[in-house]
Amino acid sequence: MENKNLVIQLMKETNPWWESPFTVHSFFSRDIYEKILSFLPTRQAIALVGLRRVGKTTLLLKVIENYLANGFPAENIFYFSFDEFSHIHIRDALDLYQEIIKKGISESKYLFLFDEVQKLDGWAEQVKRLYDAFSNIKIFVSGSESLFIRKGATESLAGRLFEFLVEPLSFKEFLSFRGFVLKNLALQRGQIVSEFRQYLLCSGFPELVRSEKEVITKYINEGIIDKVIFRDLSEITDVKSISLLKSAFSIIYNNPGQIIEVQSLAQELGISRHSLSDYLTYLEKAFLVKKLFNFSRNARKTERRLKKYYSTINNPLLAETDFPRIFEQSIINQLKAEYFWRDAYKNEVDAVMLEPLCAVEIKSGAVNEKDVKPLLQFQQKFRPKKAMVLSFDAEATFGKVPAIPFYKYFLER
Repeated sequence: MENKNLVIQLMKETNPWWESPFTVHSFFSRDIYEKILSFLPTRQAIALVGLRRVGKTTLLLKVIENYLANGFPAENIFYFSFDEFSHIHIRDALDLYQEIIKKGISESKYLFLFDEVQKLDGWAEQVKRLYDAFSNIKIFVSGSESLFIRKGATESLAGRLFEFLVEPLSFKEFLSFRGFVLKNLALQRGQIVSEFRQYLLCSGFPELVRSEKEVITKYINEGIIDKVIFRDLSEITDVKSISLLKSAFSIIYNNPGQIIEVQSLAQELGISRHSLSDYLTYLEKAFLVKKLFNFSRNARKTERRLKKYYSTINNPLLAETDFPRIFEQSIINQLKAEYFWRDAYKNEVDAVMLEPLCAVEIKSGAVNEKDVKPLLQFQQKFRPKKAMVLSFDAEATFGKVPAIPFYKYFLER
């Protein structure tokens, strides 16, 4: 193996618990972490997927810390990232690991964690072989492209893997990371609104919760967007023009919430409709954009209708110059909405969620009866369990439709 000594040195550096006590510093509990812990006793492997820098690796390290705190042997825990060594097969990495610990892995229990696993060709089949051969090993994998994680899970790891989507911090988690103690919403309203503007700037990335705008802008553009597009997607997809892929993303990033007609945009970019559809799929599966379907009870109609696109990352410049659209985008992302609704008469509802059916209009300014009219139309047609307006600060009731400040909705639940 090339650079064997370098790889061994990297293994020792990224597995510090082999030689000394280990603690994850400055970690604030996240809802998803508690969910992950509840699946530790299961036989199945666990996959953490999500955008770059949302905290997947930190969650893996917290799992390691949890195992150590419960008396698990430190040398039986092996973490390896394929971000820099995608040419090394899992079997080769395990051979080096066994050389380091000077014993085999067929006895006792082990915890193996493979980070950025989608960069490894044939990763799913390699994990499957390891999983089937060693029932004594608990396996974690993480990745930044759901297209390849889910494809592997479906084709090779069916029934062998549980997947968790790791997203940017919710506003509630952001406040926790900032050390903000919520005591009285009414009295703390001014502070909460100020914190929310910082939240919009940093898009909920854990490393940016205390950063200034200039740092945030550079980090997001160079450390996340460009790396995902020019490095990750260029390596693992057959995109013909990375620059056009970036252009497609930029249109959504700079104009969140627009309805995209694929044929029209494809002509504008000078590419085929099929290519643009692929590009939008890649951006979605890399967690850079979010697609909302136009809601209908008829699944075929839903699929055929025009789609609305948002970025999962707020443009820091728009956070100051186009607050209404960035506010809408942030709420859409926090609601995890998958649908909007627009009828032939241009009545439109910003977000529709299922199970139970719920319709939400999002308003950054004052709310009046005209704003509620589309919700009433939706209520009449579909009979949702809930219909509401999520506002920036307005609070009122229009018949059976309440207008609720966003901070009350997200922080009191």
